[in-house]
Amino acid sequence: MPELPEVEVTRRSFAEQIAGAQISSVFLGKPLRWPLGVQPDALLGRTVQAVRRRGKYLLIDLDQGMLMVHLGMSGSLRFAPALPPLGPHDHFELTTSRGLLRLHDPRRFGAVLAVTGQDDPVAAKLLGALGTEPLEEGFQFDAFFRALRHSRQPIKQLLLGGKVVVGVGNIYASEVLFLSGIRPTTPASRIGPVRAKRLHLAIRDVLQRAVERGGSTLRDFSAADGNAGHFQVEANVYGREGLPCTACGKPVKLLRQGQRSSYFCAYCQKP
Repeated sequence: MPELPEVEVTRRSFAEQIAGAQISSVFLGKPLRWPLGVQPDALLGRTVQAVRRRGKYLLIDLDQGMLMVHLGMSGSLRFAPALPPLGPHDHFELTTSRGLLRLHDPRRFGAVLAVTGQDDPVAAKLLGALGTEPLEEGFQFDAFFRALRHSRQPIKQLLLGGKVVVGVGNIYASEVLFLSGIRPTTPASRIGPVRAKRLHLAIRDVLQRAVERGGSTLRDFSAADGNAGHFQVEANVYGREGLPCTACGKPVKLLRQGQRSSYFCAYCQKP
């Protein structure tokens, strides 16, 4: 599913182009995860001011209100002056004075929500429990380490939970734990300051590199300009079960945690 780097790459790929665009029509296809929340005609005439991101949500600021977009498990956005005719998996489209913004989502776990702003009760409920943004200055080591010390969860599960730090999804959690030398099953409270510092730095480094590489395209992810991501080609462990570890040469292992795949090196990553 699209993770934080893919959502940030998507944002960057159309934010400047759509800023200042006026909405002239709205298309709704099959129902998504949540209803839009307003009649589509209520969005007509509104102007896009900016596109921001919070966690895995894209926040499209309008001159009146805001659209929240979540890509779900398989969603992707396209923005262009013209697009091919709508297909069976295209479920939302804005026609604007600067082009078409279309949500393609085969599994329909994504959503587009119209809210009055970030203080809207619906927005506050979805965004209020999110942890610190890992690519911003607020992601400080001391607070991160305190959160680890107070949790008995396996570290992989804590990272995926998004309450301590937001957006470290399944692909990137496996990668940052490898670089930190920490096994995914290790209780967070057992991670000492040295390894915690490596983990803190790895989260920043891996996510930033993933953004720079355009995210990861494992199946069909592409940014709003149609470009695929390339981070997956330099993954150390993710998707490499049975292949040699890039550090020690021993086979990469796979285990299941909470119905998610965790890839790790049993020699390089210690409990």
